[in-house]
Amino acid sequence: MLKLNSVSKRYAKSDTYAVNDVNIHVKSGEIYGFIGPNGAGKTTTIKMIIGVLAPSEGNIEVNGADISREGNYAKKHIGYVSDSHTLYDRLTGKEYVNFLADVYGVGQRERQERCERLLELFAMKDAFNSQISTYSHGMKQKISIIGALIHEPPVWVLDEPMTGLDPQSSHVLKTLMREHCDKGNVVFFSTHVLEVAEKLCDRVGIISEGKLIAQGSLDEIQADKDKSLEEIFLALTQKE
Repeated sequence: MLKLNSVSKRYAKSDTYAVNDVNIHVKSGEIYGFIGPNGAGKTTTIKMIIGVLAPSEGNIEVNGADISREGNYAKKHIGYVSDSHTLYDRLTGKEYVNFLADVYGVGQRERQERCERLLELFAMKDAFNSQISTYSHGMKQKISIIGALIHEPPVWVLDEPMTGLDPQSSHVLKTLMREHCDKGNVVFFSTHVLEVAEKLCDRVGIISEGKLIAQGSLDEIQADKDKSLEEIFLALTQKE
């Protein structure tokens, strides 16, 4: 459902690749964890997946559509949560979610049912009619998630989605991620919390200096059964 085929990105006036020949295939039913040090190329890769940046080389397929050639179709199948909480602060939570529902063509009955469920799960009912500018960091993260999922997209792309969430909301999101994939959909998410990746992911990819240096199930990556994902990650990404 999500394929990156020999994807590279080099910014203008730079001789260095921010992302270099990355190949990833996230199959139906998979939670794929994308991990790497700061500046490794995670956010650049995610921005190419959602169509904000164009690859310098290679191509990306979302639900069978090339994001560069069939952008509108592909983007309708993506639910994206940014790590930057870029929101319309002057809107209320309700106005923000309704705006996204309108963009994705979600009918009134469907959006109401989905809103009620998500607001209950993330304990946001009391704040839904308040202006986003009054929200805490965690509340902004929760309304971002609700907005991203309102059209029930098959492909979830989440950039550090647990950041700012309280333990209860983190548990809710992890449960939703698993339920989503159990229905045959996919989740692609980046995280710095390796324990979360270790417990939640079907497969992980480790990126360092723009290159995918390891990829596979935890059993495949953890060739030495006595080492945790954290120990393997540090060993693989440590610079000489």
